[in-house]
Amino acid sequence: MERDRLIGVRARARAAREPASRESESMSPSIATNTQVDLDELLDFVRTRHHALLITRRADGDPQASPVVCGVDTLGRIVVSTYPERAKTRNAARDTRVSVVVLSDDFDGPWVQVDGDAEVLDGEAAVEPLVEYFRVISGEHPDWDEYRAAMRRQGKALLRVTPRRWGPVATGGFPADRI
Repeated sequence: MERDRLIGVRARARAAREPASRESESMSPSIATNTQVDLDELLDFVRTRHHALLITRRADGDPQASPVVCGVDTLGRIVVSTYPERAKTRNAARDTRVSVVVLSDDFDGPWVQVDGDAEVLDGEAAVEPLVEYFRVISGEHPDWDEYRAAMRRQGKALLRVTPRRWGPVATGGFPADRI
């Protein structure tokens, strides 16, 4: 009786594994890629992706990462809307060396790290650049005067990152020699 029960348990366990093993056999593993790009290609890549991590340096030098929405302005700078009192803003004002890791919407999609120099704009100096920020990400606003008033009322700031160095556009996966 115990033997029959164990055989049944083993058979059910084997049956449960089989679909997964058949599925994994039919899936071909993806190979990691690293594509070197020039500045124009980099900016084209970033323009279509708006999710990023902004890495700044705390006062003690340790990194501080912030998830952000970004765009590319007409002069080729990566732009991020924020508030003056946020850690990322204070950090970038103190130490302008920052990194932006631009991600695809799909977790396993291509990404790139961009190192650059940040400029912080706030108050009235930020209003028109915030208009451009909105345009490059979302297009035209139905009422620009209302938008400008909201940016002033909210006390928004803008970070502009001028790319200085960037890695390849990369995707995750297995090294080619491991497949």
